[in-house]
Amino acid sequence: MDRITEKDSLYRHLEKMSTQELLKNINNEDKKVAIAVEREIGQIGKTVDAVYDRMKNGGRLFYIGAGTSGRLGILDASEIPPTFGAEYDLVIGIIAGGDVAIRKAVEWAEDDIDQAWKDMLEYNIDENDFVVGIAASGTTPYVVGGLEYAQKNGIGTASITCSPGSPVAANADFPIEVIVGPEFVTGSSRMKAGTAQKMVLNMITTSVMIKLGHVEDNKMVDMQITNEKLRDRGTKMIMKSLTINDYTTAKALLEKHGSVREAIKEYSNTKPLSR
Repeated sequence: MDRITEKDSLYRHLEKMSTQELLKNINNEDKKVAIAVEREIGQIGKTVDAVYDRMKNGGRLFYIGAGTSGRLGILDASEIPPTFGAEYDLVIGIIAGGDVAIRKAVEWAEDDIDQAWKDMLEYNIDENDFVVGIAASGTTPYVVGGLEYAQKNGIGTASITCSPGSPVAANADFPIEVIVGPEFVTGSSRMKAGTAQKMVLNMITTSVMIKLGHVEDNKMVDMQITNEKLRDRGTKMIMKSLTINDYTTAKALLEKHGSVREAIKEYSNTKPLSR
């Protein structure tokens, strides 16, 4: 298989470049990422609709990956509850090697083709759920195996890879192939490939959460109020939605109800927000 993520960099003798040359060349490569993602919007859209269909009926979204890919899945999953007020077990990120691998590489963990399924079984995964396998090269056995088992058990699957025609993509109902080309540092897929994967993950979960009703207009009305910055943001949301010019009054409404949505729902004269 032609693994583009492992191809030689288009640049030579990086160690001889000045700081400005390094930064400009990295930036020039990064500019290619959004264009590559744009080419896959159709497939990303199919994935969003498939995930939404499962989630609106009580299903969950699982991410599986190794190394950088696994960490990106965990990052995206961990941001869903505070941003959208969703339950912590609605989007679940799993990395080869377990939680210790989030900070430190676990040798050979990604080569076990059976382990991803064993890891998902710990969460009682079933046919109501959906699995997204993330692997820049598209060849990671941990991800290939996880998707194979998921498909055999009637679970919806998608993949995010950066090389065409990969084993990971072959085992996904909705393969998303974001071809960003060779990395600036040969094989360092935490760079363009990682950026592309993060962009796609943002698109999937943000779109699904909006479709599930966790955003009103353009506001995160279900966000968790866990610090002063978010309390201030929530207060200003209420001021705009209810046309209240008094910050103190809006803040009091937020503190009384504990959520932007509930404060607006009770005090708005317009149609109550729906979930």
